Amino acid sequence: MSEKTLTRMDLSEAVFREVGLSRNDSAQLVESVLEHISDALVDDEQVKISSFGTFSVRQKTARMGRNPKTGQEVPIDPRRVLTFRPSHLMKDRVAAGNKK
Repeated sequence: MSEKTLTRMDLSEAVFREVGLSRNDSAQLVESVLEHISDALVDDEQVKISSFGTFSVRQKTARMGRNPKTGQEVPIDPRRVLTFRPSHLMKDRVAAGNKK
């Protein structure tokens, strides 16, 4: 597994290099896009990025879980969880990277 992490700063630097906006404008653009994505997910909208994948929020129901240490049953409250389904193009691209 790789130890590298892509950060917001890396994204804004890539926008700066590729698009030619100032560093400040590039950072603001990245922040704006991430905020729009977050807001849509909070509002239960799907976020579909072509050739990348789909982010969505799904509701999980309450259920009984088990404490692995004690074996005691514990109720798990209902909650919303973020899911991501990669596109077929993304799956193929990641799989091709594994053949190095």
